[in-house]
Amino acid sequence: MTQTRTRLERGRGALGPALALVHTGRAPTRAVLTAELGVTRATAGAVAAELEALRLIRVDTRPSGPAGAQGRPSHRLAVDRDGPVVLAAQVHTDGFRAALVGLGGHVVATAPGCMTVPADPAHVLGAVVDAGAELLRETGRICVGAGLAVPSAVAQPEGTALNPLHLAWPAGAPVLDIFTEQIARAGITGPTGAPVACFVGNDINLGALAEHRHGAGQGAQDLLVVATGHRGVGGALVLDGRLHTGSSGLALEVGHFTVNPEGRPCHCGGRGCLDVEVDPLAFLEEAGRTPGPAGSLLEQATALLREEYADPSVRAAARALIDRLGLGLAGLVNVLNPDRVLLGGLHRDLLEADPDRLRAVVADRSLWGRSGSVPLLGCALDHNSLVGAAELAWQPVLDDPLGVMVG
Repeated sequence: MTQTRTRLERGRGALGPALALVHTGRAPTRAVLTAELGVTRATAGAVAAELEALRLIRVDTRPSGPAGAQGRPSHRLAVDRDGPVVLAAQVHTDGFRAALVGLGGHVVATAPGCMTVPADPAHVLGAVVDAGAELLRETGRICVGAGLAVPSAVAQPEGTALNPLHLAWPAGAPVLDIFTEQIARAGITGPTGAPVACFVGNDINLGALAEHRHGAGQGAQDLLVVATGHRGVGGALVLDGRLHTGSSGLALEVGHFTVNPEGRPCHCGGRGCLDVEVDPLAFLEEAGRTPGPAGSLLEQATALLREEYADPSVRAAARALIDRLGLGLAGLVNVLNPDRVLLGGLHRDLLEADPDRLRAVVADRSLWGRSGSVPLLGCALDHNSLVGAAELAWQPVLDDPLGVMVG
């Protein structure tokens, strides 16, 4: 017992790094964990045992090696699917979605809400938190944090939404303060009884963070993500394995990259920006379709592209948007030189509809041969902004598992 405690004390500083390795799937066995941490096998075992006692991971000691293999098979490690969760939420132009998300980016439960988002952020954020609180009651899970994704540049550390162009919110809305107040009103507390920590970020930034840790961006050092949600276009950049948000959280506002100088007027005062030239509304208009009352603009645009691509007007609209998107991507690739580009929302569907055309536009407009051949892939996670919001809330646990779980 004394030896085990000594090993744990020696490895306590490794609890956070060890949890992060299991959380992102980079340490599927204790042998890999030992190597990644640079500790002894005994210390790695003590660290894994402590994380299991906190109900954060599970250690499977059953033999898993092939029959006849030499040596003792290493214990398998995985996040505890029945362990604590964070409350994650996303607000968009058609309402919101609340979710409970466990370690490993696993979505445990979700509750979508459709509503006209009013000018007072407290109204929709109150509904978001109430939906999340109900999920917590239904599942009986322990909550260790709360994260929120919004369709706006978010100034950090204040957590203010600076330009919610597609919402009725005023510029500079203090969404982090409001979200924190609503969490406190709902009585959502952590494992020690203290109020949970709350976080807010831009939806595309958070989607990129989730894709880098759990999705199609794993292993990339310089990852560019461009996506369109319900309205508008956003971008995000992961540099050297870390989300790049600029000096105050405002980097990569790619939606206002001009791709059609004679195009549609943009909310920013310009004309022909990506934001209004390659989003769901632009696609519906380009195809000569009037948006209907049923379903969000994103759902209508996606259904039209997938189900009626043989229609000449739909195919022509898709090609027009692909050309504009490719022009914007080429400019970004020339400036940023990423090693991978991920496309989300309707852009992912445009890539799937005609991958050769989009890749050719990017290659033709790129200055350097290597930039022209940068891989273009679709995002892999269906709710990556929600998972990214959860990543913000999980970060204190990844930094200090004992501090958050037991105080």
